[in-house]
Amino acid sequence: MVAAQETTLQKILEGTAQYVVPLYQRPYQWGMDNFKELWRDVAALAEDIEDEPEATHFLGSVVLAPLPGTVAGGVARYLVVDGQQRLTTLTLLLAALRDHLRDADPRSREADRLHNQLLTNQYADDPFYVKLLPTQADRKSYAEVIEGSVAAGGDDKIGDAYRFFRANLADTSEDGAGLAAAQIARAVTSGLSVVSISTHPGDNVHRIFQSLNNTGLKLTQGDLLRNYIFMRLPKRGDEVYKRYWLPLQERLGDNARIETLFWLDLLQTKPTAKQTQTFVGQQARLEKLETEDEMAAEVERLARLGELYHLILHPEAEQDPAVRLRLQRLAEWDSTTSAPLMLHLLQLRAEGRATSEHVARALLYIESLFVRRFLVGRATQGLNRVFPQAVQDLDHGKPVDVALHEYLSEGRKHYATDEALTRAILTNPLYNTGRAAQRKTVLTWIELLMNPKERVDPSTLTIEHVMPQTLSPAWREELGHRYGAGVVDERHDELVHTLGNLTLTGLNESLSNGTFDKKRPKLGASSIVMNQQIAAHESWGPDEIQARGQALAAQITARWPAPLAKGKDVEENPLWELLRRILILLPAGHWTTYGDLAKVLGTAAQHVGQKMTSMRSAPSAHRVLNSVGDAASYIESNHSGVELRVLLEKEGVIFSEQDRALPEFRLSYKRLEELRCTAEMDESD
Repeated sequence: MVAAQETTLQKILEGTAQYVVPLYQRPYQWGMDNFKELWRDVAALAEDIEDEPEATHFLGSVVLAPLPGTVAGGVARYLVVDGQQRLTTLTLLLAALRDHLRDADPRSREADRLHNQLLTNQYADDPFYVKLLPTQADRKSYAEVIEGSVAAGGDDKIGDAYRFFRANLADTSEDGAGLAAAQIARAVTSGLSVVSISTHPGDNVHRIFQSLNNTGLKLTQGDLLRNYIFMRLPKRGDEVYKRYWLPLQERLGDNARIETLFWLDLLQTKPTAKQTQTFVGQQARLEKLETEDEMAAEVERLARLGELYHLILHPEAEQDPAVRLRLQRLAEWDSTTSAPLMLHLLQLRAEGRATSEHVARALLYIESLFVRRFLVGRATQGLNRVFPQAVQDLDHGKPVDVALHEYLSEGRKHYATDEALTRAILTNPLYNTGRAAQRKTVLTWIELLMNPKERVDPSTLTIEHVMPQTLSPAWREELGHRYGAGVVDERHDELVHTLGNLTLTGLNESLSNGTFDKKRPKLGASSIVMNQQIAAHESWGPDEIQARGQALAAQITARWPAPLAKGKDVEENPLWELLRRILILLPAGHWTTYGDLAKVLGTAAQHVGQKMTSMRSAPSAHRVLNSVGDAASYIESNHSGVELRVLLEKEGVIFSEQDRALPEFRLSYKRLEELRCTAEMDESD
């Protein structure tokens, strides 16, 4: 026999209780995709709570079974039959919140509350001290986080979760539109709705666990909505299905796209709605309709909306050439984030409130925002909020293209100015930015700016470094003659991945890291205009790369519209924001170097070292040493004055007699690459 009730995380965790994950359950398994989804839900809920204090977000269920032997007045103990992954993750998020608050204020009462009421049984001894007791494999790592050990955040899944949340909490502090940690804490403890299912003594909890984890087909959000709609159409169901629903289904092709259409429609009035909330949000709206005629009219409206969504999916069906071009370009960009705004623009045109000319120009501003953000290293961060919110915030008293240009130019949209864009093109490692497909798309579009006589199939092309990623002796000798042997590596690291050194070619393997004398004839014979321009140079190095970067910046700023003037551009280089995030993600018990960080960022070690002087207070900054792991020359202190070597030794790093961290504790370059990918977290795609 079981009993279920809706509750909050705070109500589950408060009080003197302990939740034990049984040994028959697998160890903690959640990964980056799960962390991202949970963080997005929590951040959106924290924003909703500002306007709607009673707002909640349903997270799922937790099945609990009382453990026999609890002494009256002691710690009440429960087996976590189901839900251990989300319960473990939520407590790790609470621990990250606690530590974030303590970093800001060591005497934070909210941090103490989280620790004493929700993470630990303050007055209990081991093994009853922590509220949640994971499986044996996870207990040590989990305890280090909950107890605030210097080794917290190790290189395992428990550590991954803790470091992920620490990094994102740090981002909320840096972002001008960021959420206060207290708002996040309130959302987590009181806003997340959980169904707590309790069993009774004598129930076979292992059999319950097995039945809960049986696999089977589940109804999608779209299935639920279709069923609900036709349940509300007992008399007109057949007619509405044949007249509106079946054509919609045939046009969009599958249930997933129909579900997306319902979600995009919901975003028009509720910009923060998540796709998992589609059924609940649409049902709440449809419940206000009283008659079958009203329901039928609603299905007709959705069918018309489906015709517009079909244009986004299949731009070739658009009749107006200018709009068709912009829809095709945005389809090439392959980002779903702009779909709510694109659908709104097409709907305005269908209603006669915008012309095709206005819509084409508005779509160009969306494209320009994508390109400019990408080139300065911003990628898609925050766009899942920017575009849905635009539907609400556009000034509809003005032409839609004018209104959208104004909207995108305001606030922290990271719509890069001409000055910021030029600076980034000259210095940022584009080759390490965002998704590889979008890097290639940008270069393809730049080639089109040069009015080529013939179009080359992009699928046959790859990105080529003119000055190679690894310098051969011949390249090193040539650059040494021009700039001095002592600065070759530094200049190479600064510029090798910048736009000025990148091109497109179908001859990547044959060009490889050959000298410029060997590359030049092949580039000159290419049908790609940018290659012909590169081949016009007699030599290639930093001067040519910078000059080409300047020329490309002029073409790009002329073709993709800039934001409206909004005062001095003081935004920090995203490269250093990425460095800060990587530092937070460095796992305990490991170390790395300035050079390795520079390599993974695509810049020079000297620049990283200079920047690190202002970032020594960042979590994990003490884990960055020189190339041989020499700690003696890098004595730093944390808040309690512990020297760097002592601090690292507490985390488990072993040092040699020469005062150097042993190489087996050094993070591999591959692992740093993984951390960089995590730090770049694509919020939206």
